[in-house]
Amino acid sequence: MGIHLIVDLLGVDPERISRVKAVKSILDRAIEESGLNTITASFHQFEPYGVSAVYLLRESHLSVHTWPEYGYVALDIFACGDEESALKAYEILIEEFKPEVVERKVLKRDLYERVKEPLTPRACPL
Repeated sequence: MGIHLIVDLLGVDPERISRVKAVKSILDRAIEESGLNTITASFHQFEPYGVSAVYLLRESHLSVHTWPEYGYVALDIFACGDEESALKAYEILIEEFKPEVVERKVLKRDLYERVKEPLTPRACPL
C-alpha cells in the first residue's frame, strides 16, 4: 500500500522552523521536486514561534510540527504506492532543515499484500 516515514530532527536552526513562511517554502520545494502532488495544505503559526503544517497529498499526507526553542522538528510522510517520491521528499527535507541528529522509522504499509487470503468484509458494530 505504501511507505510511512516517521522522523525526528534535532539541532535544527530555529530561524528555519519558527515561521510559516520559511517552513512552507521548504515543504513546497520538497513536495514539488519529489513528484508528490498536493491536494490542499493547512498551516498554523504558534506564538511566539513554532509551526504546524499538514499537506493532504494525492499519495496520502505530509505533516510537520516544529519546536524552535528546542531545535526540534517532528516529520511524517505517508505515500501510497510510490516509495521513491516519499524518500526523495525526505532527502530534500533533511537537506533543507540541516539537523544535527536524525531519527527515522520506516513503516511498510503492506498488510494487504502480505495477507494470503482475502478477508471477508465485516459490518461495523453500532
